[in-house]
Amino acid sequence: MNNPIKYFDLIKQYKSIKNEINKSISDTLSSSNYVLGPKVKEFEKNFAKFSNTKYAIGVNSGTSALHLALLACGIGKGDEVITVSMSFIATAMAISYTGATPVFVDIKKSSKTMDPSLIEAKINSKTKAIMPVHLYGQCADLTKIKKIAKKYKLFLIEDAAQAHGAKINGLLAGSIGDVAAFSFYPGKNLGAYGESGIITTNNKKIAEYARKLRDWGQSKKYHHDFISFNYRMDGIQGAILNVKLKKLKSWISLRRSIASEYKKKLNKYKIETSEEDIGMYHTYHIFSIFTEDRNDLRRHLSKKGIQTAFHYPIPIHKQKPYLKKRTKNKLPITEWVAKSQLSLPIYPEMNIKDVKKIINEIIKWKLNKQ
Repeated sequence: MNNPIKYFDLIKQYKSIKNEINKSISDTLSSSNYVLGPKVKEFEKNFAKFSNTKYAIGVNSGTSALHLALLACGIGKGDEVITVSMSFIATAMAISYTGATPVFVDIKKSSKTMDPSLIEAKINSKTKAIMPVHLYGQCADLTKIKKIAKKYKLFLIEDAAQAHGAKINGLLAGSIGDVAAFSFYPGKNLGAYGESGIITTNNKKIAEYARKLRDWGQSKKYHHDFISFNYRMDGIQGAILNVKLKKLKSWISLRRSIASEYKKKLNKYKIETSEEDIGMYHTYHIFSIFTEDRNDLRRHLSKKGIQTAFHYPIPIHKQKPYLKKRTKNKLPITEWVAKSQLSLPIYPEMNIKDVKKIINEIIKWKLNKQ
């Protein structure tokens, strides 16, 4: 098929910043600082400034960032962490790595993020933290969730893996909770060229502990204070992310423009799309539409050369490792999203012609279904 529309196109992005990327990588190769080093330190400083936090600790993946964020808050065996099932499985597995148990609550239909009204019913003596997920690029309702965490003296840990630059009431994702974890998986709005992640916090003790946890528990070289991990960010990823971070605000702006075009046209035909809740600044890592006939729509778009994706067709509480821990309460909105969600192409390098083609094909499909 001629000129298929990719779900995302990292080659186009690389070509647009090729010279800057190649120079930054070349500088790292010349210095041979391959693990941590000056490029990672520079990126940590820049990302802390970007997210309006005091500290940022670079690690080797978003999953590692979540794991260390939990450990740095003292989460361990026998504890419970309240979170959501509508997320990538790393959210729950990071909790499980610590020996704690994820306890799932349902999400709001509008934002698809944690429903604060359901949290208190799940709190007991084992509960140590609340970990909302900023899904698709939109913050969870941290204003309400933070009040609950404070009331019950619980840690608030932000899973901000999809929310670089997202805001709630002007406050940036990663700056509101006790600690936050970001992913720089290649497909993210800010993506590395491989695996990478970062922890942000305004708490000095959490930052210092996390920094040691990622690097064999070292207080100084060859002095290991506790059992720990090799979760260090490599220098080449730091070099790449430094270049891309400078572009992120403009890339988010372009994503928001594409999302606006999708919503403006598709909502006229009563096609449910991603919503931006009041007070939120959505960065549209993923742009979703929701329909019970999503598999049929996906087939239609595929025939027209338009790639799509699912996020996430099997919620965590229905995955094998968590079937025995399944919440006694059903998660109806989570399960509805799992069955009806379809992700459309959205990336800064998309041209308006492709956006219009996708919109037109969805409208044709909708009209044919009536």
